[in-house]
Amino acid sequence: MGGSAEKREKLQHIIDTHRRIVFFGGAGVSTESGIPDFRSQDGLYHIQYKYPPETIISHSFFVRDTEEFYRFYKDKMLILDVEPNAAHRKLAEMEEKGILKAVVTQNIDGLHQKAGSRNVYELHGSIHRNYCTKCGKFFDAEYIRASDGIPRCDACGGLVKPDVVLYEEGLDQEVISGAVNAIREADCLIIGGTSLVVYPAAGLIDYFGGDTLVLVNKSATSRDRSADLVISEPIGEVFAGIRL
Repeated sequence: MGGSAEKREKLQHIIDTHRRIVFFGGAGVSTESGIPDFRSQDGLYHIQYKYPPETIISHSFFVRDTEEFYRFYKDKMLILDVEPNAAHRKLAEMEEKGILKAVVTQNIDGLHQKAGSRNVYELHGSIHRNYCTKCGKFFDAEYIRASDGIPRCDACGGLVKPDVVLYEEGLDQEVISGAVNAIREADCLIIGGTSLVVYPAAGLIDYFGGDTLVLVNKSATSRDRSADLVISEPIGEVFAGIRL
């Protein structure tokens, strides 16, 4: 499908000629900001803990061993001292110009909003929202980071839980509905930084019926064959070159 420069020009043409673009992104969008990818070779799944990460970040483990859950969560998932990269910033700019209608993300880091994106569907929740399981009081990420051991509500003493979708938990139906509608109404869907192996999130792209599907991911995905354009390069570099 042509060389790197040719592919980037094709992407530029696609962006220039579409007005209802939706971006669907995964961990690869944030790795360039310094956030580890769960499934890459140097990602969280390859770090030795007392339990495998997929066990620790499950609902049953959260209930059974909350202290160990928070030890891992604060150490590996509560990453606050990072900045949006070129991909986040360009997407926010595209939204501001009126050509990007929504960002659908599997990430929980809030970097899209930090870059200025407003219409963001966070399929797996956010580390920036935390609620008391007893009285429902809201707490920000800093409160969790500053807590000693298990975070407790300063109003009722209840256990505070991150608004992050753990294994064994269902996705938020309102978020799913918004994401599905955005994808369904898009004339162009750009998928970036995701290997499309996490379901049910990855299944949402089946709702896309627009004319152009673009994939920007360093490794191959199951959808490469059906895409109109596949760019196997770091997404921040690719998006940095987009002219608006």
